[in-house]
Amino acid sequence: MSKTSIYGLTYEQLTDWLEEHGQRRFRADQVWNWLYKKRINHFSDMKNVNKETIALLEDNFILETLEEEIKQESKDGTVKFLFKLDDGNLIETVLMRFNYGLSVCVTTQVGCNIGCTFCASGLLRKTRDLSSGEIVEQIMMVQKHLDAEGKEERVSHIVVMGIGEPFDNFTNLVDFIKVVNEDHGLNIGARHITVSTSGLAHKIYEFADTGLQVNLAISLHAPNNELRTSIMKINKAFPIEKLMKAVDYYLEKTNRRITYEYIMLKDVNDHKEEAHELAKLLKSRRHLSYVNLIPYNTVEEHNQYQRSDSTSIQTFFEILKENGINCGVRWENGADIDAACGQLRSKQIKKKNIG
Repeated sequence: MSKTSIYGLTYEQLTDWLEEHGQRRFRADQVWNWLYKKRINHFSDMKNVNKETIALLEDNFILETLEEEIKQESKDGTVKFLFKLDDGNLIETVLMRFNYGLSVCVTTQVGCNIGCTFCASGLLRKTRDLSSGEIVEQIMMVQKHLDAEGKEERVSHIVVMGIGEPFDNFTNLVDFIKVVNEDHGLNIGARHITVSTSGLAHKIYEFADTGLQVNLAISLHAPNNELRTSIMKINKAFPIEKLMKAVDYYLEKTNRRITYEYIMLKDVNDHKEEAHELAKLLKSRRHLSYVNLIPYNTVEEHNQYQRSDSTSIQTFFEILKENGINCGVRWENGADIDAACGQLRSKQIKKKNIG
């Protein structure tokens, strides 16, 4: 029998599982505390848990399924981890330092099938979804890295913006959020968690219905179908009209602000015309909209794209502001350590293939 990651169980699932296997309910509290407060590395480290329960857990679950392959540390404090999974696949996780706290960007899939023409994450096709345990374990690995530094720092924010499309791994995504949000565990506030989607409209409806109080970000990157389809093939399945209909449902259901990610590509989507189009698209929704303008991180394999110049970015920003659209410019973290998402993983796989 293959063992699964214990981090994949929500608190309710762990409680039910222990009860089904003859354990008392209070054992769940003990185990959860050892996993997420004490952050043990071996089940045998759970000092106040009886031997029978420990043996049961050891027979059915595993604590560590990720192995640190590479760790890159930037001058700005960003740390990029390349983790190897049990099956040998590689994923990326990034720790970023901001004035409001420590944020971790997690990966949800091995590879990506969305196929955005500018993105390093999509250079390698999706081979599988990550389990909820593998997603949670990324947070645990980063937190244990912080614990080892002895500064009593903790992960305070999470962005689900790494490799893969989170809404294409929906059930595991939701379980992951429940685990990290649990108040007597890691206790990362729902409003400190942001999930980014490339625009799977049908899943935006489903996400709105979950009642989760986490933040939603949409990778928009273009204000019209022709341009968006040319850089994001997902737009063929979910054109802007269908996407914005789902957005309206989400806004009505949750009354929560949506962030629109907009990567600035030189002479592609950074003209005044696109800025005015974007302002028009969001006009009726502007009270619950925020546009994140993102200067492009150049990727060797996508050299047809370059970063917009600062004047174009500033002009775009000013047009949105003049039209009442809340917006900002997000400069990348870790520019000196393979800043683009998926870049480190792609490089390592290339090296192995060449070798």
